[in-house]
Amino acid sequence: MDRSAPAASGCPFHGVAPNGCPVSADAAGFDAFSGPYQLDPAEALRWSREREPVFFSPRLGYWVVTRYEDVKAVFRNAAAFSPAIALEKVTPTSEAANAILRRYDYGMNRTLVNEDEPAHMERRRALLHSFLPAELAHHEPMVRRLTREYVDRFVGRGEVDLVDEMLWEIPLTVALHFLGVPEEDMDTLRAYSIAHTVNTWGRPSPEEQLKVAEAVGKFWQYAGRVLEKMRANPAGHGWMEYAIRRQKEMPEVITDSYLHSMMMAGIVAAHETTANATANALLILLRDREAWDAICADPSLIPNAAEECLRLSGSIVAWRRLALEDVQVGGVAIPKGSKLLIVMTSANHDGRHFENPDELDIYRDNTTEHLSFGYGSHQCMGKNLARMEMRIFLEELTRRLPHMELVPDQVLDYLPNTSFRGPHHLRVRWDPSLNPERRDPALLDRRADFAVGAPAREAVARHLRVAALRPEAEGVLGLVLEDPRGRDLPRWTPGAHIDVVVGGYERKYSLCGDPEDRRRLRIAVRREAMGRGGSAHIHDAVREGDILRVRGPKNHFRLDEGAARYLLVAGGIGITPVIAMADRLKRLGKDYAIHYAGRARPAMALLERLERDHGARLHLYPADEGRRLDIQALVVAAPGDAQVYACGPDRMLAALERTMAADPGRLHVEHFAAAGTHLEPSVELPFEVELRDSGLTLQVPADRTLLQTLHAAGIDVPSDCGEGLCGSCEVQVLAGEVDHRDKVLGAAERAGQDRMMACCSRACGRKIVLAL
Repeated sequence: MDRSAPAASGCPFHGVAPNGCPVSADAAGFDAFSGPYQLDPAEALRWSREREPVFFSPRLGYWVVTRYEDVKAVFRNAAAFSPAIALEKVTPTSEAANAILRRYDYGMNRTLVNEDEPAHMERRRALLHSFLPAELAHHEPMVRRLTREYVDRFVGRGEVDLVDEMLWEIPLTVALHFLGVPEEDMDTLRAYSIAHTVNTWGRPSPEEQLKVAEAVGKFWQYAGRVLEKMRANPAGHGWMEYAIRRQKEMPEVITDSYLHSMMMAGIVAAHETTANATANALLILLRDREAWDAICADPSLIPNAAEECLRLSGSIVAWRRLALEDVQVGGVAIPKGSKLLIVMTSANHDGRHFENPDELDIYRDNTTEHLSFGYGSHQCMGKNLARMEMRIFLEELTRRLPHMELVPDQVLDYLPNTSFRGPHHLRVRWDPSLNPERRDPALLDRRADFAVGAPAREAVARHLRVAALRPEAEGVLGLVLEDPRGRDLPRWTPGAHIDVVVGGYERKYSLCGDPEDRRRLRIAVRREAMGRGGSAHIHDAVREGDILRVRGPKNHFRLDEGAARYLLVAGGIGITPVIAMADRLKRLGKDYAIHYAGRARPAMALLERLERDHGARLHLYPADEGRRLDIQALVVAAPGDAQVYACGPDRMLAALERTMAADPGRLHVEHFAAAGTHLEPSVELPFEVELRDSGLTLQVPADRTLLQTLHAAGIDVPSDCGEGLCGSCEVQVLAGEVDHRDKVLGAAERAGQDRMMACCSRACGRKIVLAL
C-alpha cells in the first residue's frame, strides 16, 4: 500500500486494516453516506486515485477501489470476486424491520447482478434474447411516442421539473412495457423503487427502516401478483413473459424464486438508473452551453454526448464484490472474505486512462470505455435500452427547446446511498414565445436515426482549422490547429496523439506542442515515400485555413512522472512525442537525457527548439556525420533505475527490447505503424470464436476482423487505433493458438498465448476461446 504521501494533520494512521496495514487518516475519514461523497463522489475520491487507490474504510467495513485499471480488473476476475453481495444491505436492518419483511414473505434472492458462476451465465444465456439490438429496436417507436407526448404537456408552459414530469415516468413506463407489466400505479411503484434503493444501498435510521420495510414488503407482494397474472397467459412480448416461457423449457435454470426476484429487481433496474442518468446528463449539458448548443445544432453528436455524460456522472456510482480468496488489487493484499466497494464513477475520472478526465468533451472518442455499465460477464444487459432512451430524450428536448436553461439557484437533492445517484428534481425554464416549432412546425417531423448500441467511434470528430503551416525539417511539415470559433481545446499529456481525418485518409500524429496551450494543437508530419498516401496528401493538399476532422487527444504512451531519472530515445519523426515528454520533465525538474538519431541534421525535426530548450541534455546522432546510436552502450551507461521512453523505427525499438529483455518493466515504446495488420481477404482463413462468459459462438469470416465481429454481436470491446498499436482492444484468450499481428505484446507475452489484440490478430486454427 502506497504510504509515500503525507497523511492528514494529527495522528498519521487510524487503526489497522484486515490485511495488517495501517489505516490512513484519509481512509478513516471516508464517509459514503454524507459530505463530499454524496455531493460529488469522483471529486471526493480524488485523493484516493492520486495517493491510495485501494484503501480500507473502517466506517463502511469495505475495501474501496478507485482507479480505472483496478476497478476493471475486479470486474473481470469472476473467479476471485463474487457478486453475491451486490444486493446485500449495506446497513443491516433491525429485527423489527426484518419482522415486517417476514410478514410479507419477502424473499429477494438471486438475480442476474448477484449470482455466481456457472448459474449466472446459464441464466444470462437463457434470457439474453430480449436484449439483443434487433429486439430492442422494437421499443424505439414507443419511446419516441411517449417522449413526444410528455414534452407536449409542458412545452408551452415555460418552466418544468423534468424529473417529476418526464424523466421518471417515461423510463418507468418503458420498463414496465419491456417487462410486460401493466402500466398502472406509477406513483406507488416510484415510492417502492426508492424504498428498495434505500433498503439495499442506503443508511436509514431505525425509524426509517420500518417505513422502508413496509414499502419493500408491499413491492415484493406486488411483483408476485403481477407474475402470477402473467403465468396465466405468458403469450406477450415482455421479457418476463419470455422468461416464463423459457422456464417451461429450463425449469431447473429459471426457477420460481428467481423469476420473482427478477420481477422486482427488473422494475428498479430498468427505469431508475435511466431516469437518474438522463437527469445527470441534462444537468451537465445545460451547465456547459457550448456543448448543449453543439448537440442542438448537430443531433448526430447526441449518442457520444450521452455516453460522455455517463462517464462523467453515471447513475450507478459504485458496485460491490466479495473476495473469494486472498488476492491483490493494485498491489494491495485483500484477504479472503473481504467486501469491496468498486467505485466506477471514480474510475471514469482516472487521468491514467482518460485525457482531461474531469472535463466534458462530447467529441471524446474513447468515452465508451467508461465503466458505468460495469464490465465483463456481469456488464449491464439493459445498457442499450438505457442508451436508446437517453438519446431520444436529448433529441426531443434539443430540437424543441434549444433555448432551455437551468432555473438558477435551485437546490439539488440526492438520496444518500453508496451506489446510485441522480437529483430528486431538476427545474428548467424557457421563453415559450421562442419555441422554434412556432415558426417551423415541420421540425416536429424530423428525427435522427440512432443505431442501437454504443456510438460508433467514426461518427464523432471535432473540426479544427489549420492556423499555420511551417517546415520543421526536410520532408517534415508542421501543422498548428485551432478551433474555428476560438474556443479552448482539450487538455492533453505528453505522449498523446490525435487522429487526423482528411482526403479519405485517417492517420495518427503525436502532439508536440505545449500541453498548457489550450488554443493550439501542434503536430509534425513526415512525408513517407513508402506510406499509404496520408502524409503525402497533407503535404500536397492541405492549406492554411482548411478545416480538418480530428479525433482525440488520446494517450497510449503515457509518461509516468514518478520516476527519478529518464532516458528518452527518438529516431526520425519519433521525436514528436519525445519532445513533449522532455518539456514536461524539464518543467518538473527531473533528471533526463534525450538521445535523438536521424539521417542528417537538416532532416531532423524540431532540432532548433530541442537545442534551445534542452541544451546539454540533448545528444544527437546524425548518420551522415558518422554518429550512430549504440543502443547497447546507451542502456549499459544509463542509471539502473532510469525509465526508458522510446519512439522510432521498428529496428531501433527491437534493439531496445533485446537489450532490456532482462528488465522490460523500465522500457516504454510507441511504434510508428503496424505493418501487416490490414486484412487481405483473399488469403485470410475464417475461424470460430467462442465467448465463454457470454455463452455465444460467432463466426469470423475472412473479410472481417475479430473486433468487427464482436461489435456486430453487441459485445462492447474498447478499441482505438485499429492497427494493433495501442492495446485498447486486448482480450483474454482461454484456448486456441493466436496469429499475433500487433505491435503491443512482447515476445514473452505472445508466447504465453493468453491474450490478443482483437483489431488485427486472428486464430491460427479453426477456433479460439475468449473470456468475453
